[in-house]
Amino acid sequence: MTKYVVVSGGVISGIGKGIIASSAGLLLETLGLTVTAIKIDPYLNIDAGTLSPLDHGEVYLLDDGGEVDLDLGNYERYLGLTLTRDNNITTGKIYKAVIDRERRGDYLGKTVQVVPHITNEIQDWIERVSKIPNPKTNLPSDVCMIELGGTVGDIESAPFIEAMRQFQFKVGQDNFCLIHVSLVPVVGAVGEQKTKPTQASVRDLRGLGLSPDIIACRSTLPFESGIREKLSMFCQVPESNIFSVHDCQSLYHVPIVLESQGFLEILASRLKIDIPSIPKPLSSDGQELWNKWTDFAKAKELNSPVVKIAVVGKYTHLQDSYISLVKALEHASLTIKRHVDILWVEASDLEPLVQSSNPMKYYDAWKSVCSADGVLVPGGFGARGFEGKVLAVKWARENKKPFLGICLGLQAAVIEFARNVCGVTEAQSAEFVPETSDPFVIHMPEIDSKNLGGTMRLGSRPSKFNDELKSNSVMYKLYGSNDTIHERHRHRYEVNPEIVPQLESNGLKFVAKDADTGNRMEIIELEGHPYFVASQFHPECISRPLKPSPPFIGLLLAASGLLESHLENL
Repeated sequence: MTKYVVVSGGVISGIGKGIIASSAGLLLETLGLTVTAIKIDPYLNIDAGTLSPLDHGEVYLLDDGGEVDLDLGNYERYLGLTLTRDNNITTGKIYKAVIDRERRGDYLGKTVQVVPHITNEIQDWIERVSKIPNPKTNLPSDVCMIELGGTVGDIESAPFIEAMRQFQFKVGQDNFCLIHVSLVPVVGAVGEQKTKPTQASVRDLRGLGLSPDIIACRSTLPFESGIREKLSMFCQVPESNIFSVHDCQSLYHVPIVLESQGFLEILASRLKIDIPSIPKPLSSDGQELWNKWTDFAKAKELNSPVVKIAVVGKYTHLQDSYISLVKALEHASLTIKRHVDILWVEASDLEPLVQSSNPMKYYDAWKSVCSADGVLVPGGFGARGFEGKVLAVKWARENKKPFLGICLGLQAAVIEFARNVCGVTEAQSAEFVPETSDPFVIHMPEIDSKNLGGTMRLGSRPSKFNDELKSNSVMYKLYGSNDTIHERHRHRYEVNPEIVPQLESNGLKFVAKDADTGNRMEIIELEGHPYFVASQFHPECISRPLKPSPPFIGLLLAASGLLESHLENL
């Protein structure tokens, strides 16, 4: 029977529940167990697709086209999973499912209520998803990690907490473990650690019918003397089950910090997991995974050369808006034994209007771009900052700086090339100037232009390299000389296929197109440039710590002066 580990949070939001849940899942995998994950978000949206990145952080994209919370990206990266949209539960999804059933008459005239109908739907959803066969064994996963979004005490979370209160009895005590993540702040001139917020949070949780089995305490520093004992006394949790998750060199060190305190043994004991009974091949695979993970994390500690990458985006005020991109840069840099220094540049600060209104901001933005070893222009929506992205592309192209464009970054590269190389000075995207006479980027004809939620070209799609161009293609080589690749997409607009011959005749090559129709542009490369690459898809979504994304590897290698020698050895 599948065992369930619920991770709740108290005191403040954004405390790191997703990283703790991912780390716990990774440690269970090192035993040879199979793990899946579910994220519960208590907002009314059906999914994260229409949420602003500045409000909620990155919208993470799944293979099946699901637009979900960024924590599912953590699960996929840490646990090597390929999740589906059903692994993200929202209040909107639950209520919609119940209302749809009520409209069909499934409740046979009963009054539909939060308890039992909403809480039952939550439990049924969790059990259904947890029973999906795991690709490694083709059986249901051994453990299902459930992250309960929000903070204990929030009105929005109440139905989910009640559902979990009932669920613990439904699956049995030996199959249910609750990890509560809380905060131990450091206050005062002497930097004293305070336990009262955690005590209050656990008291609130107990008042709702849930008692934590394990407490993971976030703090800037490891526990001071007596803190663990005090928490144990007032939270009624054994000292051995209280863990200090203090700030460390990187998030990749969190599993190591937990493991060093005996976290895995406590969790396995609580779930009655008999470690000696796990077949040797599975446990050996788990040990190999742990060795690779610790080696990867230790690369962060090395005194490696630094590579500076300017990320020219429009949501840079909240770096969680680009969390998958940041992770992909880290994966690539640590793999090639480099440290990446990201220079965040707000795209609109590069535009001439800012030069006259705020020259210092304009100067600082361009200083970051010009001092970087490489330039990355990520995706985004809306006209704000687009011309700044075009200017950054122009600078990278003219100065032969390594460049990677993603989604809107590809479209910016196409328009910049059309204006400044092909001489089409009014080249535009129909997204920003619908009536443009030179539409180099157009709305995809099959896409709904009125409804925003879930109507883009979403999910994993195949792209095929051009047989005539692949022999000279950097990307083809970086992708292991595979003719067809699968990457995740999220866009409404595409390069106008009618203008492709004009661009290619001037040196901008479309080295890969979609494999289904062969008429949708996927990857561009520029002749004679050390590394000028852009993709319509989002390669950051399937980058993993132990398997970095090829376009990011290429960018970091080029920015380090290592790309040519790397390609020769492939």
